Amino acid sequence: MATVNEIRQAQRAVGPATVLAIGMANPLNCFDQSTYPDYYFRVTNSDDKIELKQNFKRMCDGSMIKKRYSYLTDKILKKNRNFYQYKAPSLDARQEIAIVEVPKLGKEAAEKAINEWGQSKSMITHLVFCTTSGVDIPGADYQLTQLLELDLSVKGFMMYQQGCSGGATILRLAKDLAENNKGARVLVVCSELINFLDFHAPSETETEVLVGLYLQLKTLLPDSGYEITAKLGEAGLIAKIHKNTPMLISKNIERILGEAFQPLGISNT
Repeated sequence: MATVNEIRQAQRAVGPATVLAIGMANPLNCFDQSTYPDYYFRVTNSDDKIELKQNFKRMCDGSMIKKRYSYLTDKILKKNRNFYQYKAPSLDARQEIAIVEVPKLGKEAAEKAINEWGQSKSMITHLVFCTTSGVDIPGADYQLTQLLELDLSVKGFMMYQQGCSGGATILRLAKDLAENNKGARVLVVCSELINFLDFHAPSETETEVLVGLYLQLKTLLPDSGYEITAKLGEAGLIAKIHKNTPMLISKNIERILGEAFQPLGISNT
């Protein structure tokens, strides 16, 4: 009679997990980063905040970001005026849009990956989905299963509110699933409309919020709990990035990369 260990070993895949295909999708609305400060201060009726606008422009110019995609349009903002008033109640309206649009954007990217893979959708055994844009039950993983017409036997994993680390987090989970389930084919989807969820008028008293608007990373560092924070409330998502964050990253990035690549035998020498 087989032992528990023998049964477990028989269930595991042989060899490391492999990425078989990648698909990407973006909202249709695209801004050049150099023009975004003018747009942002115009639509939030904040052109009179001249000094704040100049500070934001310097942030954007130094970000190394070329363009940004957003679900937001002037039409949506005109219909939902609380979206661009700082800390105005607007979560219900944001959620109503996000729970529909997040799975749809995920579907667009997933279909591209599946087409590149070139195999039948019926071979997909697991679906791992993450988003910080919207929370509902049944979750976005269930909605995507319906949109893609996946087999109902697909095992779904839904992760909400992972922030910037969401993509890396679900890749770790997908790796464990693939390597511990023989024959597993894991569809991994990260779908974000974060610019829509945390879009607010600028605040002259909480200027660190501006950093989160132009820069949309996670490993745990000592005394780093205050560096990047976000709270989901009636006004949507209020994200703040402390001014010391770049220095904290620069002091630790070499060590972190070394710890990540050393087990694989990869070094910078």
